[in-house]
Amino acid sequence: MSKNSLWILFILWNFYAFAQTKGVVVDEFGKPIPYVNIWVENENIATTSEENGEFSIAVSENKNLIFSILGFEKKTVNAANAKQVTMSAVSFVLTEVVVSRRKQTKELEIGKIPNAIFESFDNGPRIDVKYFPYLASYKKTKYIKKVILLTDNRIEKATIKIHFYGVDDRGFPGDELLKKEFIVSVDKGVLKTRFDVTDFNLVVPKNGLFVGVEKLLIDKNKIEKTNTNTNTKQTSIQKKFAPFVLYNFVESDLLFTFSGGKWSRQSNEDSSKNKAYEPAINLLLTN
Repeated sequence: MSKNSLWILFILWNFYAFAQTKGVVVDEFGKPIPYVNIWVENENIATTSEENGEFSIAVSENKNLIFSILGFEKKTVNAANAKQVTMSAVSFVLTEVVVSRRKQTKELEIGKIPNAIFESFDNGPRIDVKYFPYLASYKKTKYIKKVILLTDNRIEKATIKIHFYGVDDRGFPGDELLKKEFIVSVDKGVLKTRFDVTDFNLVVPKNGLFVGVEKLLIDKNKIEKTNTNTNTKQTSIQKKFAPFVLYNFVESDLLFTFSGGKWSRQSNEDSSKNKAYEPAINLLLTN
């Protein structure tokens, strides 16, 4: 066999090994599930199902895909069998809801960084979180009223998810504190946007909580830019997804990233300094 033939076979093998896997995510009744988080297991490759439940991801057929969304059981499916993925709804045990009468006469914003320098960049397919410890001074303003998020959005309106996590026994982000997805939109520009979460009846737990933002890798959030190589004159299309979340470079031992279907602790090249990028998220507390 000639070298040219071998080269063609190599190209074809790569094309089929990493071809686009297309499918749809549905519930037990066949209804499409939008905004499902879809990860290639143990890899930093991900996508999000569209509003009609459809998705597309470049992955070899021998890899596993992890599907997760609040209200449904997490599911792992081989890419070769992901043409239609059915997710089962989680059954929640109803508990007595105690409705307390809020005064909302006091407010306290927490999470501010002194002398903060914000940086905006595309953080790719991952979820970064910010840790909020519990302080005794929060006792009189224990309710979380609003989430404050700083973003740099290059399109008219971008859609994102906001997550609230408890803290597990290892100090990692644990169970989600909400029973359903919290999906919000941000306007164009470099903005500080406040999202009301009063109806969730959230309080700061005694061991603190993590708050994070999940970028939705869907068509309406897509930003495409055509780049031309000045030497070869060949063009390529660069894809990014809005919005860009603003970050602070901070020193902390509680910086975590969700990627490949699991949480990992962020690390810095300089091991003497536990500094890394943390999303610019603040919380507004009330009584």
